[in-house]
Formats: sequence, C-alpha cells, structure tokens
Amino acid sequence: MDSTTHKLYHVHGMDSRGFLDTYFSNKEDMVFAEDSIKFPMAMFHYQFSSGRIEGTFLIDISLGSAIHNLYSASNSFKNIVILKFQEKCIMELNRWLHDRTGAYDWSHTSSAAAELEGTRDQLQEKEMCLRSSIRQILKCDFEQENTISPMLLPLADCIISAWILEVISKNEDEYMKNLEKIIKLLKPGGQLLLIASLDATYWFAGAERFHCFKINEEFVKNAFGKLGLVIDYYAVQRRRNVSDIIDYKAMLFIVGRKGE
Repeated sequence: MDSTTHKLYHVHGMDSRGFLDTYFSNKEDMVFAEDSIKFPMAMFHYQFSSGRIEGTFLIDISLGSAIHNLYSASNSFKNIVILKFQEKCIMELNRWLHDRTGAYDWSHTSSAAAELEGTRDQLQEKEMCLRSSIRQILKCDFEQENTISPMLLPLADCIISAWILEVISKNEDEYMKNLEKIIKLLKPGGQLLLIASLDATYWFAGAERFHCFKINEEFVKNAFGKLGLVIDYYAVQRRRNVSDIIDYKAMLFIVGRKGE
C-alpha cells in the first residue's frame, strides 16, 4: 500500500484526540512512551540545558497537537509560535493553552519534565511556564511560498520539528522541498532540532491509516548537508515497543545549524 491509498495527514486531517491517546497518553495500554515521550523529552532537555541553543524566538512545526516537546524550550525561549496544518489540532492546542474544560491532560509529561530538571517541587509551574511562552498558534500550508500567508514571521533562532516531514512528504523530492521551507524560516546560525521516525511507511490514528515516507538515518543526514545544515548532534533510539499500528524501526533526534 503506497501514498495513493493511505490518507495524507495534511490533506485529509485526523482525529487529533485519538492520536494523542494512542501515542502520548498516560493510559496503561499506551506502549509508545519510551519512544514518543521519554526519548524526545530527554533529547530536548539535554540540548536546551547545555547552553548551546540561544535566542529569543522559536517556531514549532510538529505532528498533531502534542506539547511535551516544548517544555525544555520554554525555559530558554519566551516567544514561541506553533504552526499547524490542521484546524482540529489548533483547536485542541487552544483548549489546553487557555485551560478550558475538556483540555487534554498533560500532567504525566509535566511531571516528567520536572523530574528531568530536578524541580519536582515546582511541578505546577511547568505547564504555566510553557503556556506563558506560546505567543501564537497559526495555520500553515506548505503548498504556498509563504507558508503562513498572508502573515509574516521574523526568522527564528530555533525551530523544533517532530514527526512532520515524513508524513507530509510523498517522496524524496517533496521531503527536500518541505525541509527547505522549514529552513527558510530559520535565521543564519539558527538551529533546527528534528525528531523523525525511521523506516516507517504507515501509521494509524484511530481506524484511519496514514502515509509515511520511508526515511533512514543516512537520508536525513544527507538532506541536512545538501540544504546547508551543519550537524551538531544526533542520536538514534531503536524501537522499544511491539505494535502493528505503526511500523517505524527507530527514532532519530538530530540538530542542524544553518550556515551564516
């Protein structure tokens, strides 16, 4: 089954709450915690606590409406803009951002963030800190030259992108074009922190099966190099779970710095 018979995330949309329950929840039958929660959070904590990532303005372009990938960033960046392809994800995020009834419960991830930072006595402050750092949640469209037309954003000091490129790209050419669009939002000397699922060809959200462009570690490294990103750091974690709702083999975390 190829991308013509799988649904496309950015075209068809998905059940945003079902996606969170499947891959990021605290439910007993949620088997992906090591790969989808703990590994990314540990990597982001390591990078942002190292002092190697500096600036004031950060953009997040990630799959779904997860927020746990931004805790560590919010300690350093007090001006965060989130770009989303789907209105449902924007609505889900706004429900959490404004602490509305029915907002998704991220307490298990705020607890994990506090534990990483050794600040468990400040547990309640983690989500408050992140909320106060998020300035806007905007719709984006990579089919347009200006991905957030008609608005304009300043170039970012840092961009976080988690699991999005492989699900919106049908082939190598589209992956390169989409990666280039992300890099264009980054200022010279800025850093892209990317999380990717390696060797995945499909994933499920609820009963719906979605396309994923199959990539490996060398492909991503080469893509970074071709588009002028110098790799500062990378790590790979082999899959830690058994499930047939997604077929990735490993998680990749990679940091690339844009040339001056």
